[in-house]
Amino acid sequence: MTTTTISNSGSKTTNYVMITLSVMLATIMQALDTTIANVALPHMKGAMGTTQDQISWVLTSYIVAAAICMPLTGFVASRIGRKRLFMWSVVGFTVASILCGAAQSLNQIVLFRLLQGVFGASLVPLSQSVLLDTYPKEKHGSAMAMWGVGVMVGPILGPYLGGILTEYYSWRWVFYINVPFGIIAWFGIGTFLEETKIDKARKFDLYGFALLAAAIGGLQMMLDRGQSQNWFDSPEIVIEGMLAVLGGYMFLVHIFNHSHPFIDPHMFKDRNFSVGMIFIFIVGVILLTTMSLLPPFMQSLMGYPVISVGSVLAPRGFGTMGAMLIVGRLSGKVDPRYLIAFGLSLVTFSLWKMTQFTTDSTSFDIIWTGMVQGSGLGFLFVPISAVTFSTIDPKYRNEGTAMFSLLRNIGSSIGISVVTTYLAQRIQINHAVFSEYITPFSLGLKLAEEKAALSIHSTKGLVVLDNLVNQQAATLGYLQDFRMMMWVTICAIPMVFLIQHKRRKA
Repeated sequence: MTTTTISNSGSKTTNYVMITLSVMLATIMQALDTTIANVALPHMKGAMGTTQDQISWVLTSYIVAAAICMPLTGFVASRIGRKRLFMWSVVGFTVASILCGAAQSLNQIVLFRLLQGVFGASLVPLSQSVLLDTYPKEKHGSAMAMWGVGVMVGPILGPYLGGILTEYYSWRWVFYINVPFGIIAWFGIGTFLEETKIDKARKFDLYGFALLAAAIGGLQMMLDRGQSQNWFDSPEIVIEGMLAVLGGYMFLVHIFNHSHPFIDPHMFKDRNFSVGMIFIFIVGVILLTTMSLLPPFMQSLMGYPVISVGSVLAPRGFGTMGAMLIVGRLSGKVDPRYLIAFGLSLVTFSLWKMTQFTTDSTSFDIIWTGMVQGSGLGFLFVPISAVTFSTIDPKYRNEGTAMFSLLRNIGSSIGISVVTTYLAQRIQINHAVFSEYITPFSLGLKLAEEKAALSIHSTKGLVVLDNLVNQQAATLGYLQDFRMMMWVTICAIPMVFLIQHKRRKA
């Protein structure tokens, strides 16, 4: 693999700055698309006359295609060259975005979203690999800080930007907005990025890839459709779960017994790399779960309109960005284990404060807790990204970065599925518990009848009372979800001690 090194010369400085900007644009373009389309789904549903279950395939097709194709990044980059793969991925993603925006039917947009996922799968791991090779080892922390801004802030700001585009223009613009990003990124990559050596001798492990694709595809389909299909009461989910388990087991057996496996298991012998994989999975769980809970909490229970939700949640991204810039400067000066522990502490504190939310909480409460949580994720993401690849053999970078992004995405999918299912269960349980206290002999109910002129002997009174119980059951359900995420974060803190940190010699 060729490595672009940083020189003191002006031309070299210009080159690595332009390389950074180009790959960052590609990263932001792909990262935005993971969440920006979510806001537009109701508008697509109305425009195309589909059901909620049918329109959900717009998200499912993209997620599954990206997950399956992401592990291919390392092999394809070695066979055709990293620069060539990067450029074709940008072109394919941009063209697929245009086709999505111009789609006239559900079948068309699902097909084009599938193509978007195929071409977009390699953008994030390639951008990380390029920056790790462009910057010297002592600058990896700063490089990962810049890369992390796109990866972390993109999904956070996606719903806000998607809401504005959908509200004031059209749902089609959530796809068209990728076009200028794609053109500039393609030009920059083609002009400033150097090509890597091509390894034509490397063989493609088709059987290994098929097993991994079956495992990942089954898992993502199960996680994405589980809640709507009532989980394992549905034959579809049972089949997808079996496919994920059997495919994953057979893949692991295969890579340890094949001479040239699709994923080389030797790279997991590096302790920091393996621990980093676990940490980035946890970051994936934390990153999008609260973002999936807060919008419905604010809209259904607190009465916020869509645009206001985006405005209140956007500062979370600024907290992440600010933390990453700080960590970039601290990199190499402070033990990364301290930064990771501090980040986990911030996330834990923010989730603890979120367990105290009520329907009367102010916008400021949501904004400052979101900024604290965003800052914590910033302190987490940068050192984890740097430490994961600090000791691994550079020949594994393309494959390693693909696995890094894959586990983060799987963590997000699992986290969202778990909190969504847990929320639905807790609401039912809470409703049943609260209903036990609604009796004609309840002192609280008698006081409510006197103060609010509420009568449980009328249909209207019973409807109002049921709505109140539903609201309180749902509110408590959200708080219980936040508490569960808080304990997940706390349990991750001891893992910091598994990281090996080699101090630089003075």
